[in-house]
Amino acid sequence: MQGYIWAYEMIMPKDDAKLNGDLGPRSYSYFELERMTEGFKDEIGRGAFGTVYKGVILNDIQKVIAVKRLDKVLRNGEIEFQTEMKVIGKTHHRNLVRLIGFCLDGPNRLLVYEYMSNGSLADTLFAPKTPPPWEKRMQIAHNIARGILYLHEECTSKIIHCDIKPQNILLDENGCAKISDFGLAKLLQPDQTRTFTDIRGTRGYVAPEWHRKLPITVKADVYSFGIVLLEIICCRRGVDWNLPEEEAILDEWVYRCFENGELGQLVGEEEIDMQHFERMIKVGLWCIQYEPSLRPTIKMVLHMLEGLLDVPIPPASSSRSVI
Repeated sequence: MQGYIWAYEMIMPKDDAKLNGDLGPRSYSYFELERMTEGFKDEIGRGAFGTVYKGVILNDIQKVIAVKRLDKVLRNGEIEFQTEMKVIGKTHHRNLVRLIGFCLDGPNRLLVYEYMSNGSLADTLFAPKTPPPWEKRMQIAHNIARGILYLHEECTSKIIHCDIKPQNILLDENGCAKISDFGLAKLLQPDQTRTFTDIRGTRGYVAPEWHRKLPITVKADVYSFGIVLLEIICCRRGVDWNLPEEEAILDEWVYRCFENGELGQLVGEEEIDMQHFERMIKVGLWCIQYEPSLRPTIKMVLHMLEGLLDVPIPPASSSRSVI
């Protein structure tokens, strides 16, 4: 992989002081984090590499935190830790979850994040309760796009997130959406824009090129964002086999409705400006084009969402959701 490295392959600094000096987040002992979480009592999330607990920084006016305790530290967990420390520690944006600190204490590997009190976008969007109104959903879509734009074009080490999905979008106390979980992140060197690698990400959000053994570029994140955008628009999961067969795969159903001039079927009883609704649908369909070269950049996507760019009619896409 010349000039291009997986975030997984970063070299660990030789001591904690160097790590802390390079990145800024504070170093905590395992004992401190054990106290802050009351013995890791309150579990608030679980992922492929570890479990997240709610805690409180005792000397910071009861600042609530989220502590990610990595379980698989022998290989995957260690690599995950190196990834998140080196990548997240150097990223600062209002639409990214902020890393506050870390723990390198014997075999223990933990990460300390800002606490996101409103849970994930999946909780908000797919729960039985009433989903957010259209304006709020569009604000969330804008937040996500801005966060991805920072990763792709504005931070020091260009990053492909590789796992954009509602479960990895968290909402703070003000409902501001922030991207989390950089465990699958890939770093882009200045002279490199793509790489070959094994499939990463989550079924239903993975771009077709992962399965075609093609180089992976930032357009893979654009595809995933497109699926998430359609989910935000329609307030449902991208794949739902509880629905009639013709509606089960969201992107296919959306395109059929768009092509047949039947977008009203996607709206339901919600009162939405149909011109704006159609515009957002077209943005989503552009994002999920089968060929990466046809997809817009995330900057173009954001400009389309903001009304700064016209959104032409998207071509028919042969892409299918991976289930």
